[in-house]
Amino acid sequence: MPFAARLMSGLQMLKQLPTKRPRPRLRGLAFTIVLVAAGLGLLRWYEASQHRSAAPAHTAAQAVPVDVVTATRTDFPDYLNGIGVAQAWNTVLVRTRVDGQIDKVAFKEGQMLHRGDLLVQIDPRPYRAALDEAVATKSHDEALLENSKRDLVRYTTVGTLAVSQQQIDTQRALVQQQQAQVNRDQGVIDNARVQLGYTSISAPISGRVGFRLVDEGNIVHASDTGGIASIAQLEPIAVIFTAPEEELPRINEALKAGPLPVTAYTSDGKTELGSGNLSLVDNQVDAATGTIRLKAEFPNRDHKLWPSLTVNTRLLLNTLHGVVVVPDIAVQRGPEGLYAYVVDKDGKAQMRRLKVSHIEDGRALIQQGIEPGERVVTSGYYRLQPGSKVEIREGAGAGDAHEQHASAGAAPQ
Repeated sequence: MPFAARLMSGLQMLKQLPTKRPRPRLRGLAFTIVLVAAGLGLLRWYEASQHRSAAPAHTAAQAVPVDVVTATRTDFPDYLNGIGVAQAWNTVLVRTRVDGQIDKVAFKEGQMLHRGDLLVQIDPRPYRAALDEAVATKSHDEALLENSKRDLVRYTTVGTLAVSQQQIDTQRALVQQQQAQVNRDQGVIDNARVQLGYTSISAPISGRVGFRLVDEGNIVHASDTGGIASIAQLEPIAVIFTAPEEELPRINEALKAGPLPVTAYTSDGKTELGSGNLSLVDNQVDAATGTIRLKAEFPNRDHKLWPSLTVNTRLLLNTLHGVVVVPDIAVQRGPEGLYAYVVDKDGKAQMRRLKVSHIEDGRALIQQGIEPGERVVTSGYYRLQPGSKVEIREGAGAGDAHEQHASAGAAPQ
């Protein structure tokens, strides 16, 4: 009989008792009813607990829904991940080499410049005047030289009949002196031309100019250390990164086969910034950190890489061919190491101990424990035990889960 019905029956019996009874018998009957109700409650609790204990056994007998993916042989890239900093391939602080007033600033801050583009024009008039003076001095000395040469011809023609040998030698020496003076004048002219050329300051390299450090009308000096502007070459650009010293033999061995590709990502590892090649392995290991410095060159035509930008790097050392690969979400870690669940031909779960050599891009390279063609559980494994009956779900299965996981982990962390 249900608990509620039994309780109502006891209450009905209590109502049917005479109202005038001796107090001891009434107390005894009430105590008896309380005992009966307590016993009925205890019986109800026992039935409920038995029902709860039977429910897990009933659930355990049901098949566990899981997602699976088939292990395959494929190519697996062997990457070396690191952290680096982008660095301009060349950086120039443009300075003046002459003193003077700035007549014109011909660039805009942040402008992309080509080598030879005019940056600043300094007042050229003092230097042009110095050049003109040097040219006039040379013309004067050349005239003197020509006259001396004619006198020397006359002296040597008449010989010692008209002049002494000493006069002839003196005239020859005078011609040589004046020739040297003309040569000196030419040097002064060349220097004046160079100084005049320095009044037009041009970009020494192609790149992006930074902040303007002087304004039109300022007086600049060759001794100034602040400069006029800085230019950073962005195409190409370099990325300096490090690798553990233990990886140095592998890097040098891989370089024997040709250039090694390097990919740069944002610091959060989600966005690719560019691809390049390893261009330099430093000539010594940093003993303080136990790392080796590496330099990669990137074309950077889209200017996604910027000087001093922190990036994640991925160096491709090798590509392993025909290896067994499964999604890394299938690999679990237990007290005895790595393992995964495999669904056998009878639809039951088997636990496999694994030996994994690499995990990259949401994929795990299996050295031992799983064979190609076996179905590996990728979700629902937390409810599995060895020998559990499984039900492979249809629809958005392991393949979709693996693709989502791989896209989320495509960049090095």
